[in-house]
Amino acid sequence: MRIGMVTEGGYPYVGGDAGLWCERLVRGLGQHEFDLYALSRSRRQEDAGWVPLPPQVSRVRTAPLWAAEDDGITYGRRARRRFAEHYGELVSALVTAGGGPGDHGEAVGQGRADGEADRFGSGLYGLAELARDEGGLVGALCSETAVRALERACRAPGASRVVREARVPDLLAAAGHLRQALSPLAVDWYEDDGLGAVDLCHAAAGGAAALSGLLARHFTGVPLLVTEYGAQLRAHHLATGADGTAPAVRALLAAFHGGVAAEAYRQAALVTHGNAHTRRWQERCGADRARLRTVHPGMEASGFAEAGESPEAADPGTLVWVGRVEPVKDLVSLLHAFARVRGQEPKARLRIVSTATGPDGAAYLGHCRALAAQLFPDEAEGPHAVGDNPVSFEEVGAPEAPTLAEAYASGAVIVLSSVVEGFPTGLVEAMFCGRATVSTDVGAVVEVIGGTGLVVPPRNPRALAEACVALLRDPERRARLGAAARARALELFTVEQNIAAFHGMYLEIVSHCPVRRVVLGETGEPLPFAAPAEAHVPGSWTGPPARVEARRATGSPAPCPTPMTTTEASG
Repeated sequence: MRIGMVTEGGYPYVGGDAGLWCERLVRGLGQHEFDLYALSRSRRQEDAGWVPLPPQVSRVRTAPLWAAEDDGITYGRRARRRFAEHYGELVSALVTAGGGPGDHGEAVGQGRADGEADRFGSGLYGLAELARDEGGLVGALCSETAVRALERACRAPGASRVVREARVPDLLAAAGHLRQALSPLAVDWYEDDGLGAVDLCHAAAGGAAALSGLLARHFTGVPLLVTEYGAQLRAHHLATGADGTAPAVRALLAAFHGGVAAEAYRQAALVTHGNAHTRRWQERCGADRARLRTVHPGMEASGFAEAGESPEAADPGTLVWVGRVEPVKDLVSLLHAFARVRGQEPKARLRIVSTATGPDGAAYLGHCRALAAQLFPDEAEGPHAVGDNPVSFEEVGAPEAPTLAEAYASGAVIVLSSVVEGFPTGLVEAMFCGRATVSTDVGAVVEVIGGTGLVVPPRNPRALAEACVALLRDPERRARLGAAARARALELFTVEQNIAAFHGMYLEIVSHCPVRRVVLGETGEPLPFAAPAEAHVPGSWTGPPARVEARRATGSPAPCPTPMTTTEASG
């Protein structure tokens, strides 16, 4: 079959978010054909180029989110009136939903009211149809008409208190943010020679990617699959709360992103998530549980296979922490916990192995080194080299830890001490290596561990130390937990299970979607099952029909044209 994959700031860009799982999925499904539709986030991302693409990628089309271009079209009176009507309808739905950062979550949590969702969808699709018919949407979104429509909505009866307090600078800022957020409406992807030509549209993220998938479904009837490996709506809330955005602007943007999420969950054939935390956000936004699927991120296990097969190679007294050095990893609590461990197990060692450093990583790493010297003064004299101090600070690629697998393999117990965590990839890597783990109860940790490791509260050095000591003193328990962890990781978190899950969903969605082309027999009557699923598989599976007539039925989506041979950019 032919899959249209829509990404936002991700695959196929070299520096794209979540690009790795998309690439593995595309490469793993060589029997299908992929068209990539990529929204870029910055000029730097575009200049960095793409990753090498497999032959099953037949075309790539890109559009910038960061600098949507005005096509120079000026609306006449009728088009201006049409724009004002649809834009006004959209922002009217936002001002009644936008209760502000404090209470918007409650509004989203109960799902958008049917009337409010209808108004939001009507305004959204109306603007998309205007862009398709007339062009000029980017310029209209920057116009005085847009700002005045937003001001009228904010001052209208029924608007929430926080948006009624919006000042002129707030209105201008909100209009600018909405212009960027609505820019996917103006791209030319939604014709019969674009996303209308695919059998299924897979939005590889929420937000702008899901918005593009919604428009493909609206214009051409292509079934939509939405995948979210993180709660993107939550990320928007946190981002606008941390950058000093005015409360009125924050409320309007929260309402918009919540509206897009709710509409995507309502229209998608299936919605997938990577963990229970993301699923809860989806359910709070109105997603139907019957259409939710859990697909854990697929990770490459082969690099850790040797360590997993040789658990006896671990140093029985060594604790290992591996990850990106930043404050949310809470290495301070880990060091205090290790001081307690040393009080009970004097020969214990702690290796802190960094894979990278965050924006504040260098300063935080320096603070942790100073704390280690303070906690172990008698053993901190001299250079900080492996063997001179019970705590060593290392980097992956250095002689002490040439690879990630060797870093994990050196420890009897792998420790995760974070206070914030999404999907803990480092924990899964440790499980592939067959190592016993001690982790803090954050993010998807409990879901990933599933009873194969010890879990303690975050920011609790005493509990962390007690769990580490319990495993250091019990080698049989360590071996038992490590074997169980490896079996669980190989069953649930490999690339192969990820690819198989999506392949099954592709087939499920296509098998349930309405027939988009009508095949007529010699008598002129439609032939049932004349275009079976096998017709999409390369090869001579079906003979040519007697007569094929592609037509647009009343109220039905556009027909699926013959696969094109020309491409904008090939893999």
